[in-house]
Formats: sequence, structure tokens, C-alpha cells
Amino acid sequence: MSVQVTRLANGLTVASDRMSGVESATLGVWVAAGARHEPESVNGIAHLLEHMAFKGTKRRSAQLIAEEIEAVGGYLNAYTTREYTAYYARILAEDMPLAADILADILQYSTFDETELERERAVVLQEIGQAEDTPDDIIFDHLQAVAFPDQPLGRPILGSPETVRRLSRDCVSAYLRSRYGASSMLLVGAGAIDHDHLVRLAEEQFSALPPRADLDLEPAKFRGGERREERDLEQVHIVLGFSGLAHTDPDYYAASVYTTLIGGGMSSRLFQEVREKRGLVYSIYSFNQTYADSGLFGIYAGTSRKEAAETVEVIASELARSRDGVSQAELDRARAQVRAALLMGRESTSSRAEQLAQHLLIFGRPLPLAEIIGGVEAVDRRHLGDVAERLTGTPSACAVMGPLDGLAHLSELTKALG
Repeated sequence: MSVQVTRLANGLTVASDRMSGVESATLGVWVAAGARHEPESVNGIAHLLEHMAFKGTKRRSAQLIAEEIEAVGGYLNAYTTREYTAYYARILAEDMPLAADILADILQYSTFDETELERERAVVLQEIGQAEDTPDDIIFDHLQAVAFPDQPLGRPILGSPETVRRLSRDCVSAYLRSRYGASSMLLVGAGAIDHDHLVRLAEEQFSALPPRADLDLEPAKFRGGERREERDLEQVHIVLGFSGLAHTDPDYYAASVYTTLIGGGMSSRLFQEVREKRGLVYSIYSFNQTYADSGLFGIYAGTSRKEAAETVEVIASELARSRDGVSQAELDRARAQVRAALLMGRESTSSRAEQLAQHLLIFGRPLPLAEIIGGVEAVDRRHLGDVAERLTGTPSACAVMGPLDGLAHLSELTKALG
């Protein structure tokens, strides 16, 4: 196995996945702190911190951070999810020390300059506005809020304009100190990487991290319900959701295969029945979002006002039909798609680094590829029927946005679900 893992004395986990035949590497820090770890009063702070980390340290200005990484042809970025935040660089192998130095600098010695904070706050407010102007994007935040109301998992990653406007420098700095502890952080590299060299860099560069972090987690409770928003749009955007599975659920692989079979590609049931045979939509697909203690399985469709009711009825019919069983050919095709996606992802240093980080965050160990593929191949038709019942045979959540006049009430549209 190409993966090696070392835990430093301060609690930081260092992991590498060496890839032969490549000249580059992805090096990143994954922090087990995301949007669902935020108190309601500071919703959006994890995302704002991600932005502010690049805005200057004791040794580097924001411009110098950008110039140094790009002077060697590298790329530096970050992203925030509901359960973790990641900061990563893509570089040539010989520039790994520089990438490690920059990542360590921004995560331990950021100054959070007041002028930069105000400027970046404005950027985040524009990002929120852009999301609001993108119906097939913001509709998923609406579904999340309906599925998990009045709890951290239901709040938007970007926060709201109100919460973002009141986030102060002291607030951002305090969040970093409380959440970014070595025991909750991973330094992960993939590509042309020597593990022992990476460990030495970690010991040199990340010694200032506090050992522990405050990571209280409010348990998730799927409740479901409906939300409708009238907008002057060309399409009606519909997202249907059901209580899903946690990362470590025994049915995880079956749920992945089912998601692909029902709406994961052009040969899927929903694409064939709703788009190809009936022409009701341009876009329709399924998704399966897993969390530490819960999940969200769902279907997105974009359709016209006159076709919306029939679209939901056909989706409901196809979900019910899938609970009655699937053909061996469908199962084989879906398993092949999942397996191919896994293997193709292993050709990218970024994908390999992210996968290794996720395995360590979720399972506390790297999962061998053979174990993952074995889990996918072990899914049979009986198992798929059971997981279809488990995922879609329960009360649903629903979010709809667009021209809604003349449509039936959402509870009428979704009464055939669950």
C-alpha cells in the first residue's frame, strides 16, 4: 500500500500517498471544523476564516502569499464544508517545502488585519448574493434547512448577511484558537512525496499549533417538511430529500450504487423515464450526502411550471418501483459506474489527497482500495431493494423555487413519496 501515516507528538496526523510516474504533488491541511460546528450567532465564521487565512500573516502580505506560490507555478486554494475545512496547494515535487511553509504560516500566524477583514467580508456578502441569484444552487441550502431545521446542519455554509456583517476580528481569531488544534487537523500529501521528508517538514512547521480543539457536535435530526419560494424564473426548481445515511453506515456502499442507478447518469431510471421518454425536464439527477451521524438522499429536477406536477409524480413512481426490485443488468451497470469513478479519481493527486484525508477524518484509518471496491462489488439486488426502501420509504423534505402560481400545494405534490 502506498499510504503512510504518522502521528506527531503534538497530535497532528501526517499522511502521504505516494504516486509513481508523476512530478507534482497536492499538499493540504484538513481541519475537522466546518459549518455544523458553529454556534448560530456566528453562522458563516468557518467560511469567513477560510477566506481570511490568505489575507496576510506576520511574515507575508496577502499579495506575497499569492506571488510566492505562483512564482513556482503552484496553485493555492481552500474550501469549507459542513463538517471540515481544507487548505491545499498543488505544486511540483521540489516545491513541497514552500507549500508546507505557506500552509503552516497562514494557519498559525494570520494577523486578521481589520482592513482586510472588511474587504473580505464584502467579498463573502457578494458570494452570498451570487448564490441567492443561482436557483439551482441556493435551492440545496433551502432543502438542507427544511430537512434539518433549527440545528447547525441545516444552516448555510456561507452564513447569512446578518451574521457575516457582525463577525469581528476577535471573533474570527477566537474561532481559530478554539477549533484549529493539532489533534483535529491532518497534513496530507499525495503524488511525488517522500513520507519521511513530509514528517520532518510537519515537525518543523506546525509546532505552534495548540494540541487540542473544541469540537462539540450537536446530533443531527432529520425532520422533513416543505418550503416554497415564488420567483420570476423560467423554470421551477425542485429538490426532494429523504433521511440518508451516516458515513459509517453498513449500507453506505449500497446507497452509493442505488444513487447511481436511480439518477446518476444518462442510463439511470430517472434520466431515461423523466427526460428521455417524457421530455419533462432538461436536468434531473440524484445525490447522496453523508455526514458523521446522518445523511441526505435526494433528487433534483428543473422543469417548467406546467410540467412540475407530472415531474414529481413520475419521480415518486420511479422511486416506488425501485423498491420493488431492480434488474441484474441495472445493478451491474451502476456498480461499474461507481467502480470506474473510484479508479479514475485515483489518477489525480488532488483526489487522492482528499480521499485519504476524508478516510482519516471519518474512519481514523486509510481504507485500502481493495476494501472499497469489495464493498461496491458485494452489493446485490436484495441489498439494493432493502436500501431503496430505507432511503425512500420515509417522510420527505421538499424545496421548490420558481413560478408557482397554479401549482398544487407542495404537500399534495409530494404525498406519493415516502
